[in-house]
Amino acid sequence: MLKHRIRKMSINRGWAALLYLVCVAGLSWGAWSYGYSQALGQLAARGEADLALASDRLVAGLLRYRATAVLLSDHPALAVLHAGGSQDDATQLLLETVDKTGALTAYYLNDRGDVLAGSHDGGVVSFVTSPFFQRAKDGALGAGHGVSDLFDRRAYYFAAPSFAENGRVRGVLVVAVDIDTLEQEWRASRPAVFFSNESGEVFVTSRSELLFWKSVLGGFVDPKGEVLSVDRRQEHGFEMWHQNLSPYVPKKAMYLKQPLPVIGMTGEALLDIGPAQRLAGLQAAVVAALCLGLGAFLLFAGTRRRALAKANLVLESRVKARTSDLENANFALRREVVEREDAEAALRKAQAELVQAGKLSALGQMSAGISHELNQPLMAIQQYAENGEAFLVRGRPEKAGENLARISGLAARAARIITNLRAFSRNESEKMGKVDLVAVIQSAVELTEAHLRNDDVALIWEPTATGGPIYALGGEVRLSQVFVNLINNAADAMTGQDRKRIEININSGPQLSVTVRDCGPGIADPERIFEPFYSTKEVGEGMGLGLSISYGLVQSFGGIIRGANGPEGAIFTVELDYWRDDGDAAQAVPVAPPAIPLSLSGNTAKYKKDRA
Repeated sequence: MLKHRIRKMSINRGWAALLYLVCVAGLSWGAWSYGYSQALGQLAARGEADLALASDRLVAGLLRYRATAVLLSDHPALAVLHAGGSQDDATQLLLETVDKTGALTAYYLNDRGDVLAGSHDGGVVSFVTSPFFQRAKDGALGAGHGVSDLFDRRAYYFAAPSFAENGRVRGVLVVAVDIDTLEQEWRASRPAVFFSNESGEVFVTSRSELLFWKSVLGGFVDPKGEVLSVDRRQEHGFEMWHQNLSPYVPKKAMYLKQPLPVIGMTGEALLDIGPAQRLAGLQAAVVAALCLGLGAFLLFAGTRRRALAKANLVLESRVKARTSDLENANFALRREVVEREDAEAALRKAQAELVQAGKLSALGQMSAGISHELNQPLMAIQQYAENGEAFLVRGRPEKAGENLARISGLAARAARIITNLRAFSRNESEKMGKVDLVAVIQSAVELTEAHLRNDDVALIWEPTATGGPIYALGGEVRLSQVFVNLINNAADAMTGQDRKRIEININSGPQLSVTVRDCGPGIADPERIFEPFYSTKEVGEGMGLGLSISYGLVQSFGGIIRGANGPEGAIFTVELDYWRDDGDAAQAVPVAPPAIPLSLSGNTAKYKKDRA
């Protein structure tokens, strides 16, 4: 015994250690997840700041040249060109402006797009079709970008209109900004930043290998036409890119973007999330180390405590070996078992007597109606006997024979009523077996027929609607007692009402069930409806045992009985098992002998004929 307890303690320690390691792993994962989320938030904040700084540098650098174009467009040296003035002065002005501001080039054109003066000679591309030139012709400031054919360099263009005295646009000053010069300030800096136009083409970038790449659905297309895929995912509320665009671009990066409507571009950045992962891993390692250290301390303390507990168990086993407490306890336990068995036997006997009392109580309630049912055939027998005697005296034996046949039928009817009552009140035992559920319900209907007729209760029950017998597992008489109780309770519940109706239906689906519905006031407390001695009737009209007994009877058949409130009144449902002829259906449950169904109704007669 002691070794078994020690072995059990060792097994429990092993499970506890395994559970602790699982908890440590879960806590470490939680620390990593939380730390990773926090690190990503900080990384995003820094990345947004870096992207905003790079965007501000680019925008500020470009807008400086926009101001130059606006201020220089109305210069007198350019205005005289429209009056046939010297072109040399205008050319010198544009050349000095380019040298002082660092612009790529500058041109002054008339409203037809002809170049009147420029800072550089030769190879001038016409700006007539350019959107920024057309915008300047309309009197607004135009802007655009592209590759300069003269210098084969990326340029950003500002076109400022020059107005005549009548307010019309007479010329346009175009200033080209060298993008390469602006990029030199932050090229190769972290993070990887690029600016793309409305078509998704990268025009400005801190990574030269990404220049002129075009963003498409699912990746990028490089200038050679090769498609490089990008796997975009959402992690902790941020967009992550898994890609292999360049050795200088992190393979797993956080993607940020910032619209720049002033220059018609979108700033984008790819942030390396490696530092965030390493920081989260470090935090998880610290948490795991602390938990494992605490676990080691607890293990050491637990080892000492278990050693003391082991010594205590040894001592207790020696003490118990020298006492007779266990024998006394066993003796007391056996005596208690005997007492409990006696109590259970007495309880079963009381339950059986209670069931019998319930049946006799139901018979007492139906006695007046049953007496009437017996009195009618007896009185008819007397009348037919007197008539038969008179027919014999008159020499009409055929009429006397008809009366004798009627007397025989009435006597058989009285005999069936008495047989059914004797079977219902009998307290015999038999094994639970095959029961015709339709016949059982019909027997209950016949037993309660006088009660229902006296109370003007309309009963809706069609035994022929089932199409024949339906066999269930149970006992005929006790199952009949259940339905007698349900019908009588339904009739009593509708006392004092103008409209009284009871409906009985059999559902022969996958689950065999019988429903008994009434149009009474319903169940006041459905939770207590099957408790013993619970009744809503007046004092002296019932003991409150009918439904409790019915509950126990249905359970003894392996079934279920439920009570609930329906749209118009109470609904009681009895669920039973189908009879299966497999040798295992019959169980040793005491039930009364089967009741003999009897009725004078047309439906019942047809049902008996169908069964025969």
